[in-house]
Amino acid sequence: MFQGSTCTFCEAILRECSFRTGLFTSPHLIDVRERFRIDGLDISEDKFLHYFWDCWNQLKEHVTEDLPMPPLFQFLTILAFKIFVCEQVDVSIIEVGLGGKKDSTNVIKEPVVCGITSLGMDHTEILGNTLGEIASHKAGIFKPQIPAFTASQCTEAMDVLQEKADELKVPLKVVAPLDHNKLKGLTLSLSGDHQLTNASLAISLCKCWLQRTGNWNKQFQDNDWEANLPEAFLRGLSTARLSGRAQIVCDSSSKSCASSDLAENSSGDLIFYLDGAHSPESMEACAKWFCSATKTENVSPAILSPSAYDVERERKVWVNGYNHQEWGSIEEFNKISKKILLFNCMEVRDPQILLPQLLSSCASSGSYFSKAIFVPSMSTYNKVTSSTSVIPSRTSYRSLSWQFSLQRLWEKIVHGIELDSLLDKSNKVNGTDTLPPHKFLYEDASHCRPSDGRFACSTVFPSLPLTIKWLRECVRENPSLRVQVLVTGSLHLVGDVLKLLKR
Repeated sequence: MFQGSTCTFCEAILRECSFRTGLFTSPHLIDVRERFRIDGLDISEDKFLHYFWDCWNQLKEHVTEDLPMPPLFQFLTILAFKIFVCEQVDVSIIEVGLGGKKDSTNVIKEPVVCGITSLGMDHTEILGNTLGEIASHKAGIFKPQIPAFTASQCTEAMDVLQEKADELKVPLKVVAPLDHNKLKGLTLSLSGDHQLTNASLAISLCKCWLQRTGNWNKQFQDNDWEANLPEAFLRGLSTARLSGRAQIVCDSSSKSCASSDLAENSSGDLIFYLDGAHSPESMEACAKWFCSATKTENVSPAILSPSAYDVERERKVWVNGYNHQEWGSIEEFNKISKKILLFNCMEVRDPQILLPQLLSSCASSGSYFSKAIFVPSMSTYNKVTSSTSVIPSRTSYRSLSWQFSLQRLWEKIVHGIELDSLLDKSNKVNGTDTLPPHKFLYEDASHCRPSDGRFACSTVFPSLPLTIKWLRECVRENPSLRVQVLVTGSLHLVGDVLKLLKR
């Protein structure tokens, strides 16, 4: 029971070892079937509907006044177990939903092995306001004498984990980040330096599972574990996929991105960098990944694919917040790159921690946002949606008070002063009836002065579909731009953007 990236690595590794795998993760980004993977693929619609209604009807038959239908996540957890049993998987990899101790996934009495990834200040309204309290919830998945592995933790969290492990006689081991050299020149399929820790944890978990199920010696009799990772492990680490985490998408609607050679097609005018970071720790990792990806232009021309391409003879010159880039092809010569933040977070999060963390982490890498756009997500958090769910042509407008509070905070961070009075004026311009002109995107940072009574650094959009439409119009109008949009703060926002781009 562990985090999404680690679960994904585990599934890919064990599938490459020729086992039939079942993977349960949350949340889904576009289609609820993403939560249930069999052999690396989302469960088919026919099978999902069959198992869904079979499970639903059986539960419905036993409903009483004291035993109502389970809440959404509990139902999906039950459904996952049913699917994996009926599909006769060899191994089930289960991601905990929230915390651990009281999570609905924590009903497995004797798992083969348990894992805990790096802990951060997430879901504090439920799990507690200290890493020690959060660790106490996470340690709830430990089972008597069942091996467990954890990434390195701060002393406060590690002491709690170790105390619980000692109490249950759990052999708990701390894993170090994976040494690049062990990859034999391959690259982890999930981007970001933090994935070296997740990959290392997955390797330890998979090895333990193989050993405890009697499969290690059958598969890797002569393998020198310390010196070389098995080929199946390397294949899994280099092919695992997880949407919405460090994912790069070239938008096909702004300009053709179908070519296998991005530099020859002059594509990539509108590029989305998607990461559902929503905690201080994940926001820092997101910022480092985004800065690295945009500096090296590791952009995939394949739509909805996070792989990279190589660009030779790149030259960068910074002028007024613009990034002028000179490429080795005529079509891409002297493109002007602008970094845009597209942000929203749930109100239970603390943007006063998230936004400064994002800005400071980017600044430390020499990267700065030209603009920030704050927008409400489309998702409703209590409904099961699919990729075929209808997106209204005109999204019903909702209160934008939260988005304006985010903008107010952003401007305060950028300028270092309270700007409430000026934002009151800005609200009238950026309300639901008026979108900013396209020139808003083109203006450089030198125009962003509070004394002007206006803001060229940030804006609020009333809906996400309008935002995507506006961005596409901007890049079509000015083909000399390369707009690099970081979408972060919420997995729901990331999923909504992916859903719009796929359409």
